Amino acid sequence: MVHADVFRPPMSSPMMYCIMVGSGAQIGLCGFVTICLSAVGFLSPARRGSLMTATLVFYMLCGCLAGYVSSRLYKSFRGRQWQLCTLLTATAFPGLCFATFIFFNTILAFFRSTASVPFLDLVIVAAMWCCVSIPLVFLGAYFGYKAESIEFPTVTSTIARAIPEPTFFMKPIVGISLAGMVPFAAAYVELFFIMTSLWMDQFYYVFGFTLVVFVILLITCAEVTVLLCYYQLCAENHRWWWFAFFSSGSTAAYTFAYSFFWFRSLEASKMLITYMLYFGYMFLICTAMLLVTGSIGALTSLWFIRKIFGTIKVD
Repeated sequence: MVHADVFRPPMSSPMMYCIMVGSGAQIGLCGFVTICLSAVGFLSPARRGSLMTATLVFYMLCGCLAGYVSSRLYKSFRGRQWQLCTLLTATAFPGLCFATFIFFNTILAFFRSTASVPFLDLVIVAAMWCCVSIPLVFLGAYFGYKAESIEFPTVTSTIARAIPEPTFFMKPIVGISLAGMVPFAAAYVELFFIMTSLWMDQFYYVFGFTLVVFVILLITCAEVTVLLCYYQLCAENHRWWWFAFFSSGSTAAYTFAYSFFWFRSLEASKMLITYMLYFGYMFLICTAMLLVTGSIGALTSLWFIRKIFGTIKVD
């Protein structure tokens, strides 16, 4: 019943959708490679700085994937502003992280804290971003736009089909709110140990277990999103693009809410800078988690919906 509308581009912000999915693919691949190398022993917290350096290098190299994914999606939406899409893919999330880091580092330097980063290191990171990461994103986008457009099995109609009024449990906002509970529950135990090592200066070595939990998290996000998207299509709601992204991405909202409860066990000082650093960096971590889990849900749903609508016979 919705075959003529199911592949209609998102009604709102199709470019932002492509940017977020591409950025999520980049962060997800970077995290997977880093955890795999840590699990086999190539990277170790005992070698101070090796894990952070490897993460930055892998993130830059994975810029090709971000450009490729965002450009392929944007091309399938018949977007015109491909230069702007590629530029925002290369600068949006890294720019947010870099601006936040510089802000906090300036405050720490003002208080003459030993946790502040020297100015030369900031220049090196900025040079790596501008001279390596951004060109790689544009390189990936070049191959993405040169590749064939994503083939949709059905033809989209000119006029959008009206969506019936859903029941309470079939409302998209209800599905998005509840969908993140399952992936969050799958990673809850491991999240406690990661938070402890991150904020209590404890070494973390069980990367093999982290790899298993990370894979389980991604699989759970994909399965939950596909199931909810199928129910939405059965309810004749063909606007599934953003729904798929935020259904699995809502895991990040539960993680951020959990950080408020975990902060009480930190027994931190009452200084304002402590709250700013903790919740500021947790916001960045949860934003990255939103992009990763959301991109997994969106790409899996796209594959699933192409498969099921490719089997129908339409005159």
